[in-house]
Amino acid sequence: MRWAVMETEGGGARLCPLDRDGRVAGAVVSEPSLVEAVRARPEVERWVWRSTAEIYRGLLAGGVRVERCYDVQAAEALLIGHEEGQSGQARSLAAAWARLHKLPVPPDAPVRAAETQPSLFESGPVPLPAGTDEFTALLEVYAGQLARTEKAEHPERMRLLLAAESAGMLVATEMSRAGIPWRADVHRELLDTMLGERFAGSMEPRRMVELADEVSQAFGHGVRVRPDLPNEIIKAFGRAGILLSSTRKWELQQIDHPAVEPLLAYKSLYRLYTAHGWSWLEQWVHDGRFRPEYLPGGTVSGRWTANGGGALQIPKVIRQAIRADPGWTLVVADADQMEPRVLAAISRDPGLMEVAGRGDDLYADLAARAFGGDRAQAKIALLGAIYGQTSGDALTHMAELRRRYPAAVAYVDDAARAGEEGRLVRTWLGRTCPPLSAASLDEDQDDEGSPRYGSTSAARARGRFTRNFVVQGSAADWALLVLAGLRQAMAQAGLRAELVFFQHDEVIVHCPAEEAATVAEAITAAAATAGTLTFGPTPVRFPCTTAIVECYGDAK
Repeated sequence: MRWAVMETEGGGARLCPLDRDGRVAGAVVSEPSLVEAVRARPEVERWVWRSTAEIYRGLLAGGVRVERCYDVQAAEALLIGHEEGQSGQARSLAAAWARLHKLPVPPDAPVRAAETQPSLFESGPVPLPAGTDEFTALLEVYAGQLARTEKAEHPERMRLLLAAESAGMLVATEMSRAGIPWRADVHRELLDTMLGERFAGSMEPRRMVELADEVSQAFGHGVRVRPDLPNEIIKAFGRAGILLSSTRKWELQQIDHPAVEPLLAYKSLYRLYTAHGWSWLEQWVHDGRFRPEYLPGGTVSGRWTANGGGALQIPKVIRQAIRADPGWTLVVADADQMEPRVLAAISRDPGLMEVAGRGDDLYADLAARAFGGDRAQAKIALLGAIYGQTSGDALTHMAELRRRYPAAVAYVDDAARAGEEGRLVRTWLGRTCPPLSAASLDEDQDDEGSPRYGSTSAARARGRFTRNFVVQGSAADWALLVLAGLRQAMAQAGLRAELVFFQHDEVIVHCPAEEAATVAEAITAAAATAGTLTFGPTPVRFPCTTAIVECYGDAK
């Protein structure tokens, strides 16, 4: 049974049951408390609402957890992308209602700045036209989305994608509330050890000041260079007769000059200081938790992003501060060689599926068959096919890969060709690639700013993107179903365990020590089940490497 629900002013709710086509199947009722209205209906299998981020945070604060939902806003983003091949279009309820009624589509509300955390004063939803009943609009849009889903290229896959995306929204909200267990004292100790003390009146700590002095001294007496300004560094090397195009690490490492070593050390500490230094710690870690705001589907491929806090770019050294509570532990799981396994599943290449269905090390098995036992070369070849590398060792071994696994290579080749020609390219479940980015069109637009799909640089850029998109995006869809399955399994088992982190192919569960083995088994089962749900029955295995640790830094 599905129910639609909308929060009203003062924390109340309007809600009603729905039939399978999204039509009202009972009386619309109003209740004074959203939390109590949902709590009183445990039999509801799926709640239909405007936005999970908008409504679920309040339910969790009231002690109410729901099993499943349908996020109208998330669904709109996927459906409009599937129908028009556009990314980033307005997806609010007001925008979806306007499309349904063929009216001008209002833009979405501005995204809150990444520097600030969620607050009680978030901007409200985009308003509907005057006189339009919001709950009626919700019901109309939902029924319309169900009808649009049935018109998708593969309706059953699109239904699964919409359910998976909505499940991801629930997980994201729950993870933001739970937070990553974080030892601020350990973090400060790491900063003090690596950066040194902070001087009064100085913007940088002692060790960075020392390294900056070493860089300047390396360029000669009386020369003062600021290592945080790339242009100054490039000019200083130029005066020394060394031409640089950038201050990237790989370019600096090719230079024989006494300034290189302290400069690279400074750059490393600068990233730590600015991204996860004392200011970051004071802003983002409270009550022993780092609570980032996760954004499911934040990239066009479906991968998640985070709004502020750098949750998905935690450096290895800082991971020492992520520690389980006393008596609890962290279960850290990584999907093994996820993208090559996904390529095997979506391409249906018999040979590659057979390799991906054997042991846990796909590259070793591939090497034993095609590359004389050289695992490194097998990895280069397969990843080269996925990412479109066209030089060096990747190109050398591509011919062998095409000969042995023609369907797999043809699958990504076809995706690249479709991208170059400006055609729509989709993941296995139906997430659709966007048009060319503005950045790639600077030199490849007509007089009206439209992309010239026949132009060489823009077409090739889009082809490289779509080649990887079909694999990476399908992997992101699979990962959503892993999260959904794991969340459901832990709830059904009555565990106290909580999902606290997710990134691409990695998940962290914080749980009592006695639950760790059960959680590890649940992750393995969820990965296998997600493989079947996403791609249908195939011999491809989706193994995970799991570590049970007290400190995240010890997991790898």
